[in-house]
Amino acid sequence: MRSTMLLTAVALVATAPAFAQTPTPAASPPSAGGTPDAIPFDIPYGQSIGLEQAKQVMAAAEAEAKRRNWKMDIAVVDNNGEIVMFERMEGAQIASGNVSIGKARTAARFRRESRVFYNQFETGHGYVATLDPTLVASPGGFPLVEGGKLIGAVGCSGGTGDQDAATCKVGAEVVK
Repeated sequence: MRSTMLLTAVALVATAPAFAQTPTPAASPPSAGGTPDAIPFDIPYGQSIGLEQAKQVMAAAEAEAKRRNWKMDIAVVDNNGEIVMFERMEGAQIASGNVSIGKARTAARFRRESRVFYNQFETGHGYVATLDPTLVASPGGFPLVEGGKLIGAVGCSGGTGDQDAATCKVGAEVVK
């Protein structure tokens, strides 16, 4: 009896590969969106924003926030993403200070609105988190482009992403 069981077990083991499922062929890697002719967001760098111009951007963003009764933290950075000016409006959320700076840095260093990264996350592209540990993927960071060149960025935080973006857009529109 034992020898019959042993022979049956050996036979099953020997023929097991024949019953194994055939592995599914590897799928081709997903498309990265195609190959555009030009580099997207290829804004050339210009002279970094100075304090006087940063004050104008700040004043416009603050005026928009006040008009809407939104309490914001607002940051203006140079084209390297380094802080030039920061303001926390009365009653603005304390945690939003670093967020506004992060949004501005993201917009300056990547030469695009921070909303672009938010949209990437929302569509399942989590790789964005691997690009830079300081990246903030949230609406409310706008590059400042003067004469076709990047001079800095403005970032706002304290409301919803769309409120932050609406506030900062007004500040960014001061720069032409």
